[in-house]
Amino acid sequence: MNVKLLQKATSGILVVGIGVGANLTNFSAVNAQIRPDKTIKIRHKNQTESILALSIEEQTNIRVYQRANQAVVSIDTDKTNGSGTIISADGMVLTNAHVVSQGGIVQITLADGRKVKADVIGFGEKGLDLAVLKIRGETNLPIIRIARPGYTKVGQRAFAIGNPFGRFQGTLTVGIVSRIDRERGLLQTDAAINPGNSGGPLLNSAGELIGVNTAIFTRGQLGGNIGIGFAISIDRVPEFLTAVREGRAPLVAQQQAAMFDEQLAKQLELNALIEVKGNLDRESNVLPVDNSYYDLYAFEGKAGQKISIDMSSNQIDSYLILLNSNDQELAQDDDSGGEKNARIIITLPEDGTYKLLANSYEAGESGEYQLKIEAISPRIRPFFERERINYYR
Repeated sequence: MNVKLLQKATSGILVVGIGVGANLTNFSAVNAQIRPDKTIKIRHKNQTESILALSIEEQTNIRVYQRANQAVVSIDTDKTNGSGTIISADGMVLTNAHVVSQGGIVQITLADGRKVKADVIGFGEKGLDLAVLKIRGETNLPIIRIARPGYTKVGQRAFAIGNPFGRFQGTLTVGIVSRIDRERGLLQTDAAINPGNSGGPLLNSAGELIGVNTAIFTRGQLGGNIGIGFAISIDRVPEFLTAVREGRAPLVAQQQAAMFDEQLAKQLELNALIEVKGNLDRESNVLPVDNSYYDLYAFEGKAGQKISIDMSSNQIDSYLILLNSNDQELAQDDDSGGEKNARIIITLPEDGTYKLLANSYEAGESGEYQLKIEAISPRIRPFFERERINYYR
């Protein structure tokens, strides 16, 4: 929020094996009637009548989507994209603080495709990853009702709607509430959540808001969804909304922006080879969602520069996370270095500051580690090729 428990609604698009397996060209329903026995009778033009029966679960999915989708928006800033929930007819939108961390004015895309402007009018305090926007000039918008706090249960159905990867607005995914972390105010769900879902709603079977999607737990360098997502519980929302309405909520996301502040990082000079020894313990930084320890490093990189990053230890399960200057995830890894060692090999996409988290896989793991960062020189081409070919690609 994106990344191993950092949720960032950001960045590039990965398209994996998407195909259309059904031909719906000849399906043309002229009218449909819902019968008392819960089936739908569909009359086809120039075809014999057929019966399409929907299960109770399917009917619930459709009902939730129809009730809620028109009140889910896509949010775009200069650096990120995410989702949000309209909670008042005059245009108040609930989302994540990290989606709109720069504050000011953002662009909203409504479910009907209209693009409107919105102002950030409040952020959560003490690390609460929530923000409220106010859409300009709207008075009769559809809304999603907020569920009663304290009534969400493990095992109940959960529905997520949002704009994954900033490309698929209005996407519905379905799962259950897998776990409730009351101490940190988080709901865990297996409903698929991906970058771009950040700030969007997690709903119950009545189409009511039970959480604000904020993070995923993932493994490997691709950082995709593996069925462990997190939403801020609705129990944390009413007090925050009261502060916003009374004008007491901060207008700057100070604590969110400072989470991976490069000024707090250990600075590294990226030459041919860097070797660092470190130790993760109770004095280290703590990743909020899974309580794992990490050390933060920063270095300057160049576009097209290929680097190898290794983290090894015989005391902890090493985990690496690489971010760009905007805290957008570029790569992460658990065991590519062999056994419990981590490795990332990557070609840097741009000039600028990069941030590296030397992390433990499990919460509370303590121990020493070794970090090695090596600049891998590109193959040197003959001089006459250098004028015509960018040999870093």
